[in-house]
Amino acid sequence: MSEQLQKRVPPSPTPDPSTRGFWAAAREGKLLIGRNTKTGKTHYPPRPICPFDDEGTVEYVPASGAGTIYTYSVMRAKIPYVIAYVELAEGPRIMTNIVDCDIEALQVGQAVRLTFVPSEGDGQPIPMFTPA
Repeated sequence: MSEQLQKRVPPSPTPDPSTRGFWAAAREGKLLIGRNTKTGKTHYPPRPICPFDDEGTVEYVPASGAGTIYTYSVMRAKIPYVIAYVELAEGPRIMTNIVDCDIEALQVGQAVRLTFVPSEGDGQPIPMFTPA
């Protein structure tokens, strides 16, 4: 028997000066990642210093929203939810939730696409993924 996920409202994030741009982009339906301007290496979460190289500067660029499930776990709480690492088409892996899906049909390597889920409080959109 397949188990469909119920709607779960995630808690609202608490932006700080280093994450305000990320959350502002999320309000516009964009998922930002960091990219080293010298090496081209990408990372998530975006931050002003590249975690791989001391050279170059970091620019924030929108991700395509395409990815695959790297690994996942079903959290069987009062309202079950799926926590996962999604490998973005651009390379970085992002810890996220998989929403609007049949839990039993999920598979490692499955294609997913970006969606945004409103959070508690002010409804700040949170980037999550759903089967493609």
